[in-house]
Amino acid sequence: MTVISRIGVVGAGQMGGGFAQVCARGGLDVAVACRDEAGLERARQRIGRSLDALVRKGKMTASEHAEATGRIRYGTGLDGLRDRQFVLEAIPERLPDKLALFTELDAAVRDPDAILASNTSSLPLARLGSATENPARVIGVHFFNPVPVMPLVEVISALRTAGDVTALTSAFITDGLGKQVIHAKDRAGFVVNSLLVPYLLH
Repeated sequence: MTVISRIGVVGAGQMGGGFAQVCARGGLDVAVACRDEAGLERARQRIGRSLDALVRKGKMTASEHAEATGRIRYGTGLDGLRDRQFVLEAIPERLPDKLALFTELDAAVRDPDAILASNTSSLPLARLGSATENPARVIGVHFFNPVPVMPLVEVISALRTAGDVTALTSAFITDGLGKQVIHAKDRAGFVVNSLLVPYLLH
């Protein structure tokens, strides 16, 4: 099975930044893409503060901090994602923006076997896949906040997501990142939110 080692992240807010941090701590090569330089600086500071806190708590050494930081490179636009094997988008939950991004990612990421993943918590993966020429490589990977701490990850396969994409993604999340995967259908709320919302309303 393919080993995923080159990671791309689009959007480095709380979720994207957390994912980038987890991947870097796992020894992976991470490329972070943001809209502008201001976004990149916020991402650097956010990830830096999070790693600093781990050092203060004794959960990582200063040398491990430096190694993880060195595994992350930052850039504006999508050019830096061309050679990525797995790209996670973590931009705000606005369907038009995500559709436009997936069209751009489909053209920018050169490897036809690269996986394009969304951290959406509610939007239909089939719609996101329809924005690409190859919807078979589009999948949902819904992390929970804060990503470095929460072990659970929902993996959502759309109707046209290829079986080997689901298998490789699940292996990457469990073996590569040490998270616990649950599989969800491509429906509103997936598993966790479809249970949580009725509970909160009750």
